[in-house]
Amino acid sequence: MNNSKIKLIAYWVTTILGPASFVIGGTLHVMRHPQAISALAHLGYPAYFAVILGVFKLLGAVAIVIPGFPRLKEWAYAGFTFALTGAAASHLLARDGAAAIAGPLVFLVLVIASYLLSPPSRRLEVSSSHSGLSL
Repeated sequence: MNNSKIKLIAYWVTTILGPASFVIGGTLHVMRHPQAISALAHLGYPAYFAVILGVFKLLGAVAIVIPGFPRLKEWAYAGFTFALTGAAASHLLARDGAAAIAGPLVFLVLVIASYLLSPPSRRLEVSSSHSGLSL
C-alpha cells in the first residue's frame, strides 16, 4: 500500500472517530437527553445550551464529511477545537477528575489528526501571494 492510500485511510479513521463522532453527542444534546442535560448542569451550563451545542455539533460533523466547502470545513474544525478545549477547561474548573479532563483532549487529538491528514481536495487553498491581512 502506498503512502497516499495509508494517509487517506488514516484521515477517514480519525475523521470517523473524531469529528464525525460528534453526531452522537449532537443528537443527544438536540434531543435533550437527560444524561446530556445533567452533564451540562454539572458544569454550570443552562439546559437550553444543549440544543445550541447539539445543532452546532451536527452541522460541524456534516460540514467535515461532505465533499467541497473547504472554508466551511476550516470553521467546523475550529469550532470543534473550541468546543473540546472548552469542555476540558470546564471539567478542570468543575474539579472533575483527570479522566473527565482527558476525554475531550483525546477527541481533540483525533480532530487535529483528521485536519492534518485531510486530502488537499478537502482543504482551503492558500495562495503564496496572499499572506493574511493587508493594511
